[in-house]
Amino acid sequence: MPRLLLCYLLFIAATTCANAQARVSSSNLPIIIIESPFIPSEPKVTGHMSIIDNGPEKINHINDPFNGYDGPIGIELRGQSSLSLFPKKAYGLETRDSTGGNLNVEVLGMPKENDWVLHGPYSDKSLIRNALTYIIAGKMMDYAPRVQFVELIINGDYQGVYLFTEKIKRDKNRVNIQKLEPDSEDITGGYIIKFDKGDEIAWTSPFPSIRGRSNQSRFLYHYPKEEDITESQKSYIQNFITEYENTLNGENFDDPNFGYRQYIDVASFIDFLIVNEISKNVDGYRLSSYMYKDSDQIDGRLKKGPVWDFNLAFGNANYCGGDTFIGWAYEFNNRCPDDFWVIHFWWQRLLEDLNFRKEVKERWQTLRTTTLSTESIVGIVDSLENLLNQEGAANRNFQEWDILREWIWPNVTVANTYAAEVDYLRSWTIGRLSWLDRQFEVYDVINDGSTLFNEEITVYPNPSNEIVNFDFSLQSFVLAKLDIYNALGQLVVSETVNEIDQSNLFEFQWQPNSPGVYFYKITSLDRVFFEGSVLVTE
Repeated sequence: MPRLLLCYLLFIAATTCANAQARVSSSNLPIIIIESPFIPSEPKVTGHMSIIDNGPEKINHINDPFNGYDGPIGIELRGQSSLSLFPKKAYGLETRDSTGGNLNVEVLGMPKENDWVLHGPYSDKSLIRNALTYIIAGKMMDYAPRVQFVELIINGDYQGVYLFTEKIKRDKNRVNIQKLEPDSEDITGGYIIKFDKGDEIAWTSPFPSIRGRSNQSRFLYHYPKEEDITESQKSYIQNFITEYENTLNGENFDDPNFGYRQYIDVASFIDFLIVNEISKNVDGYRLSSYMYKDSDQIDGRLKKGPVWDFNLAFGNANYCGGDTFIGWAYEFNNRCPDDFWVIHFWWQRLLEDLNFRKEVKERWQTLRTTTLSTESIVGIVDSLENLLNQEGAANRNFQEWDILREWIWPNVTVANTYAAEVDYLRSWTIGRLSWLDRQFEVYDVINDGSTLFNEEITVYPNPSNEIVNFDFSLQSFVLAKLDIYNALGQLVVSETVNEIDQSNLFEFQWQPNSPGVYFYKITSLDRVFFEGSVLVTE
């Protein structure tokens, strides 16, 4: 399509076109330009997408050729809570041929397919929580969605930084399971099922999510779709999962041969748990929680994954414990039992198996020396921050969406700069990893599924430009020592903190002298209970 004609169609008026180009005349990120007069929630409508992508570490200019893609698409709004809450929208895309049919193409270096997602981070002001999670999961699990940051223009209006990613789908390069047709003789696989919001409920589990209450988990079909799956296929996958649940709920559930292990791929469940625990995803396990099953002729055990939707993770939710890096994500039901969407009983029951807990501990300790080392994860955060700071992509995003210094649901902190938002994510993650290390060290000592320690800490506000409060609890200790170090490792505070009124509670207030990142350690009788970091802003 000639560029002048495209500019006319996209921007309608020269002033609008000039406005978009002023926002992003060049970028180190690919530039996506979409034309579609009206974008509904569903169904997808026909539009046109052009991509400028000169390759890694190359600069893309708004007047460069459309070398990443230039053709028809189907496009719709996507999302549930975010669709109604946030002005920055997410989009589902379908690359199409000239007749409107699906067109499998390679986009932004990702394997050929036709279904894609444009995620627009909004309440996640670091912009990187989903990308961080998918990159980590991609190194651990069989598959996680591939990602690429882009800058987006729709109908001439600059939309900011977006995450272009693969949609979860059955495909040899995505969820690689057997294709299941309506006339397939082998109905044992493949299936993709999920726990999620939605009106098209496949079935409801016969087991309550919380013992003694009526909360029930609802399964939804993802593949085959509701309109494609046959009655015999529905019956098969429901019966398979219900048999697994019956066994898991049974007296001999942990029998190595006849218990739950004959139904599930334990390794995938463990990795799924670890990803959700690292991030302490407040929606983890209960929403956007996928599982899949291949044919029995290949490997018919149920697998957990792929992971999806972590914008409310890594300390970005001010409810149900999402703010603090202390506590297990899988214990959501203990913190918020009245939430409609609670975690199914699977995880509580699995963690009653001491052997399962031992395997979680061993997997954690192995990964902490490689993929999940603090250096590796912080390195990903640093590289993503640098990527978005180059050529000013993050700055342009917050010029368009002026929400720095503003509370957006459900933020825990409100920082003044983009760098401070990323610093908060980084420091929260370091604290989380340290807390998990302490828990997993003796994770196989008990087998009742409860939290290992009753100690808790809240450090607030963090980031802070004023007094920082340390509120924590320790059982059976009356004295604790608080040490605070600056970024150079120099000790700036060393205080003995006394228990309050024999209540196991401790309080301490600190007035920083200068901005920067500080690290704290709380000990009692030479045992380290808490470690973490505090960001002090100007």
